[in-house]
Formats: sequence, C-alpha cells, structure tokens
Amino acid sequence: MAEQRIILVTGGTSGIGKETVKQLAATGASVVFTARDEAKAKQVREEIIKETGNTGVEYLVCNLASLASVRACADAVKERWSGINVLINNAGVLPQERQESEDGIELNLAVNFLAPFLLTNLLLPLLKANAPARVINVSSSMHTEGDIDFADLEGKNHFDKYKAYAQSKLALLLFTRKLARDLKGTGVTANALHPGVVGTEMTMRNVRGMNPVTAFVFKRTLISPAQGAETSVYLATSPEVAEVSGAYFDKKKAVPASPLADDKESAEKLWDIAETNVMLYK
Repeated sequence: MAEQRIILVTGGTSGIGKETVKQLAATGASVVFTARDEAKAKQVREEIIKETGNTGVEYLVCNLASLASVRACADAVKERWSGINVLINNAGVLPQERQESEDGIELNLAVNFLAPFLLTNLLLPLLKANAPARVINVSSSMHTEGDIDFADLEGKNHFDKYKAYAQSKLALLLFTRKLARDLKGTGVTANALHPGVVGTEMTMRNVRGMNPVTAFVFKRTLISPAQGAETSVYLATSPEVAEVSGAYFDKKKAVPASPLADDKESAEKLWDIAETNVMLYK
C-alpha cells in the first residue's frame, strides 16, 4: 500500500465539518470524512472535488452514536490507509431533550466525548507510526459552564440540555489535556479548540427556541461555518503549532481554558469511566 498522508475529519457533511473538509482539500491534502448518511456523503464528496479540484477526498459511513460503528470505522481506516497524520474529532450534538445513544448512553456524553475517546484511542497506533501527527478536538467555549457531575454523569436524575452539552465539552477538553500528557515524546500532539458561535443548524435549533428579541440579537453574533472551520484547519496544517500540545485555541490563538480543564484527578477518573463504557480493550 502506498504511503499517504491522511487527514480524518468526523462529521463532514454539514456545518463546520463540511467547511473543514473543503478548506483542507483546497490545500491539496488527502481528506477522509465520516458521515451517517451515505447518499449525503457521496453528494458532499462530489461537490468538494468539483469545487477544489482535489480528487483525494473520501468518506466513511460512521454513526458516532454507536460504539460498534465507531469501531467499524476505525477498522475501515486501518484496512484502507497505511497511516493517519491528523485526526479532527469535529462531530457533535446538542439535543433538545434527553436522548440516549444506541448503546443506552446519554447522547451528549456518547457523541461529544465517548466517540472521540474511542476513535482516538483506536487510531493512536496509526498516528504514532506516522508521527509527527496531530489530534484536534472541537470543544466549545461552553465548556466553561460545565462541571463533571460524577454522581449523575448521564443526567438521569436531572437533565438540562445546556449543562449536559457543557459537561461533554469539558470532558473532551480534560481528555485532550490528559492525552497530550500521555503522548509526550511520541511526536503526536493533542489540542482542543472553540470554533466560535457558528450559524449551523445545531445552533439555529436553539435560536428558534429563544424569544424574538433575544434571537435577533444573538443571530447578529453568529459567524459562518467557513469562519468556524478556520481554527481546525490552522491546527491541522500550520507549522507554527507543530510542537504545541495540550492547548486550547480560539481564533487561531492559544487561550486560557476553564481551571477545571486542568483537574488531573478528574481527568484520570473520567478516563477510567470512559474505558469502562467503551470497553476500550475489548
């Protein structure tokens, strides 16, 4: 199998993910994106190839709300490509009410944290073998509103959609920083980012629930998906951050994160819980 540099992006058919794939393809990179809907994936692939002229754009069908699907996706990557140089865990959800994944896990926790945790760990051998390599996790400034509620991690006793989302994004940041510590010296870096408040369909579902005045003001602050993709693309391609690991970025700059993101005890406990939930070593 020919040696090939690959960038893998989860959730590439809409919003920030689609723009990330498009911008990376425009640089000439070989890009693979995941999608739940194969018909939509084919359409997006053709659109991006036509727009960028880069035929090195591929897709894999993967449902991040299913741990079995995440495992199958990782297996497909290993079968089809000899290495990965960048993994961008982009896909995320913000459900309007409490939902569970196919595995019976609260959906924010399952898709925003456990799926990236599992996919990253399964692909780490390929990343290490092709170092220098990068792991990039799309978090959110909402992580600052989060707190890891170990007593009710899945919101079974009390559920608030924003708290559940914020907790999942804080969990992703805790994972990123522990991963960066664990990967020190391997040539693989791990960083997280806030893409900005982007006018995606996920955001607009929440805007539609606001009162008209609040919604009008809020919509004026939104940035485009193309703008929201810029920091992910920067972290994936810029030589300026080749040696940076464990940082949190906003607008292509490393910025302070919540102090809770540096809680090593919580990071270790969360990692243990994640390993149990995803049966990492199954």
